[in-house]
Amino acid sequence: MDEMTRQEATTNEPARGTRKSRVGEVISSGMNKTIVVRTVTRVPHPKFGKIVKQQKKFYAHDEENKAKTGDKVRIMETRPLSKLKRWRLVEVITA
Repeated sequence: MDEMTRQEATTNEPARGTRKSRVGEVISSGMNKTIVVRTVTRVPHPKFGKIVKQQKKFYAHDEENKAKTGDKVRIMETRPLSKLKRWRLVEVITA
């Protein structure tokens, strides 16, 4: 048996998949235990090939309210916590 299937067989739980992680800037921290993080991704334009920036906002759970507006943070995917929150704060990289 392979290592992973042996582990699954002993614990009777399926292996948890890898979770997505993003790095972005906090653009709002006014809500209690919630931050809004803007991530910027550079991708080639589908038709012209020029590198363009794509911005996306994520609502993330910040249990201790430690991230402030302007901080660079790392967030990780998690189970749905509210209508919009599907991410949680992992660490504050720079203040």
